[in-house]
Amino acid sequence: MGVPNQTNTKIAEPYTPDEMFVPVEQNNSEAEMISRPSISYWKDAWLRLKKNKLAMSGLVILIFLLIMAIIGPMLTPYSMEQQSLTKQNLAPSSEYWFGTDNLGRDMFTRTWYGARVSLFVGIMAAMIDFLIGVLYGGLSGYKGGRTDNIMMRIIEILYGLPYLLMVILLMVVMGPGLLTIIVALTVTGWVGMARIVRGQVLQLKNSEHVLASKTLGASTFNIIRKNLLPNTMGPIIVQMTLTVPTAIFAEAFLSFLGLGVQSPAASWGVLANDGLPVILSGDWWRLFFPAFFISLTMFAFNVLGDGLQDALDPKFRK
Repeated sequence: MGVPNQTNTKIAEPYTPDEMFVPVEQNNSEAEMISRPSISYWKDAWLRLKKNKLAMSGLVILIFLLIMAIIGPMLTPYSMEQQSLTKQNLAPSSEYWFGTDNLGRDMFTRTWYGARVSLFVGIMAAMIDFLIGVLYGGLSGYKGGRTDNIMMRIIEILYGLPYLLMVILLMVVMGPGLLTIIVALTVTGWVGMARIVRGQVLQLKNSEHVLASKTLGASTFNIIRKNLLPNTMGPIIVQMTLTVPTAIFAEAFLSFLGLGVQSPAASWGVLANDGLPVILSGDWWRLFFPAFFISLTMFAFNVLGDGLQDALDPKFRK
């Protein structure tokens, strides 16, 4: 028998004390990490959002505003149009919580009726922007080439239209009112959503799961609906939270100029327009409350949108 070659034989080194005796706590923590069930993307985003106190405060404010818009007018015995000429321009009191206007109407009731109109306009504008922008941007980004070029040139033309001039033309054709405001806000409002969706689809359309679906014969609509849109919902949701306050402010601005909701109907813009001329006479409450709730709503949506961006964007994950 030959002598085995020992030149390549490696003698095991003895374990050091630190390697021989691993703390029990470390073993338990590693075992928990291995056995811990994985959580979904949306649940992880919700947990991250809950840690953002500013964003959660914005969510609480929005829930409060929505609840008050529903039940607020029911909390007083006065209707939105009920007038009392003997109680004109009364300051806030236990009887009239937000005071009265120049016709003796209860400002508390009118403020929360105005919240219904303003929030409805903002949410409807965001939903319409979502439907048009997602379909248009998704199709443009997925098709690419000549189709994408033509569709993007159309977006650039719409983006260049003077907004206020277009609103005035719509007011002339359709007449002032709630429907006209919604149409005016959505004629070009979906352009920003379409651009965001297109950019996301351009990044995802060559990924493996999309190519696999295309190879299996899936239609364009199904690929966009099942493969592309679920992976772009993060930026879409963030954009929607920023669209709502923009639409609310635009409605308030148009109503303030007299191009929106007409009296005796109420919106925050109408109430602010009615309260501005009398603020110097001491009737501060008529402008303060609608302006305060407009500012509070925009603040809540903006901080919630920033929190959602941090929670949904993978680049911000630790």
